[in-house]
Amino acid sequence: MDLFSADIDIRTNLLPYDGEVNYYGPILNLNQANFYLDAFLSTIAWKNDEAIIFGKHFITKRKAAWYGDENYAYTYSNTTKQALIWTPQLLELKALVEQHSNHQFNSCLLNLYHDGNEGMAWHSDDEKSLGQNTTIASLSLGAERKFAFKHKISKYTTAVILQAGSLLVMKGATQTNWLHALPKTTKVKQPRINLTFRTISY
Repeated sequence: MDLFSADIDIRTNLLPYDGEVNYYGPILNLNQANFYLDAFLSTIAWKNDEAIIFGKHFITKRKAAWYGDENYAYTYSNTTKQALIWTPQLLELKALVEQHSNHQFNSCLLNLYHDGNEGMAWHSDDEKSLGQNTTIASLSLGAERKFAFKHKISKYTTAVILQAGSLLVMKGATQTNWLHALPKTTKVKQPRINLTFRTISY
């Protein structure tokens, strides 16, 4: 099931039960989205992402960066990142995302996918530091990619096509009950940057 339509209603919950996901469509026009894409490709402190799975250390082709209000520590996949302080351009997008989502964030995890050969396997953003029923706002720049959801118990799946400059917000019990993924595809040759705005709590 695809949930992409030219007529976007942000009040529509893209999940049928046990969570809440709203797709806002583009909140940046294409020129704006391309401007930030080019800027972040050259100014963000990108590093290859790492994971420790079943005791084995993996380094991904995908790159990541972690920014925030303070030097927050964020642990996922058994590795820990220390946040860098916001850049002015990240603060611009943070303010825009907060305006649209009506939610405040104190940090942002950025992911750089060089092309469709890089993706993200099924997972939930359910780390303790994010708290329960956390809200995560995802802003996409660059290539359009499919973003999929799978219920942890029923295995029901659904997906949405994320446009350049678009905003998707996951909230409520989504991370408790659903997995999400960015499937790989040979059709996409261009890079994509995903900014996931989060609220770290201690």
